[in-house]
This record gives sequence, C-alpha cells and structure tokens, in this order.
Amino acid sequence: MSAYLVANFELTKPEGFKFYVPAVFPTLEAHGAEVLVADYESEPLEGEPGSMTVVIRFKSKEALNSWYHSPEYQKIIHLRTDNSKGIAVTVEELDLEKNLRLLETM
Repeated sequence: MSAYLVANFELTKPEGFKFYVPAVFPTLEAHGAEVLVADYESEPLEGEPGSMTVVIRFKSKEALNSWYHSPEYQKIIHLRTDNSKGIAVTVEELDLEKNLRLLETM
C-alpha cells in the first residue's frame, strides 16, 4: 500500500534552502519516490499553514521510513530544517474498511 510524506512549511532562510532541492531529489529517486506536489504558494483554506506544501509518494510506509532514516537523507536534512519551519507527516493510502473499523473503536 502506498504511503505519502506530506510537508507544509515556511521558508525562513530561502538562501540556505535553495541547496536542499537539488540535494534531496537524488535521495528520493534512489528510494523509488515520486513527488506529486511541490507548491511554494499554497493557499490556506483553514488555519495558518506555511506557504510551501509538498506531497511525495512512496511504495510503502517502510520505503518512506527507509528513505527518511537513510544516511544519504540524514546528511542533508539540515538544509531543510535549518532553513524552514513547519511540519511533516506520513500517511498511508486510504483503506476505507480499516478506517471505519478504527472509528468504531473510538
């Protein structure tokens, strides 16, 4: 089942962040990931999100975690975290039956 990394952030130091994008793409490609969304001008509907939103698809949650914790990504993650402020979450592809079962237990 596919898993997705969803990130929303505000660039705090654009001059430093510009090195992140060319560095991150080879790590994503090496892990079979596909960038579905990358928008520097996200428009908020609710709340106060940052202006940058990214959605990346991986083959599975295991593949996503393998990429995130890989030495290659850990070597460059500071290019994002030192130059932006925001959130990143992992989500799995919708499994309606599973979600309905989880709702019943709440």
